[in-house]
Amino acid sequence: MRGFDLTPYRRSTVGFDRLFDLIENNARLSQGDNYPPFNIERLSDDRYRVTLAVAGFRTDEIDITAQQNLLQVTGRKEESQGGDRARFLHVGIANRSFERRFELADFVRVEKADLADGLLTIELVREIPEAMKPKKIAINGGELVDINADRDAA
Repeated sequence: MRGFDLTPYRRSTVGFDRLFDLIENNARLSQGDNYPPFNIERLSDDRYRVTLAVAGFRTDEIDITAQQNLLQVTGRKEESQGGDRARFLHVGIANRSFERRFELADFVRVEKADLADGLLTIELVREIPEAMKPKKIAINGGELVDINADRDAA
């Protein structure tokens, strides 16, 4: 199967346009360039970690940009002079610039980033605003009850 036809799902759902667009765009993109390699970990329900193998890059050569629903990591390497390259008998360590993008869910923000031992780790956290959290509504009392209060107290 080379393509996805999500038309039947688009007709029967409301508000999932962004999700379907992401699926279709990712299906179209060539997955040929896997540089730099990366891991995505789920640490808990609302915490994630992205780890990129960026051996040979210094902190001043890496830019991390977080926009709404997008995390972009860019590494810039200066082109080496031809004379430097002539000294190597074999070049197996990738030493090139890169740009890696990650689509983020709503309310996911970058908490911190660290570079150590050639690994760039980016900590992400999902924080749902209080107004967006589900509330239990009392039928006769007319007052709102926070259904998360019992879980938070425990």
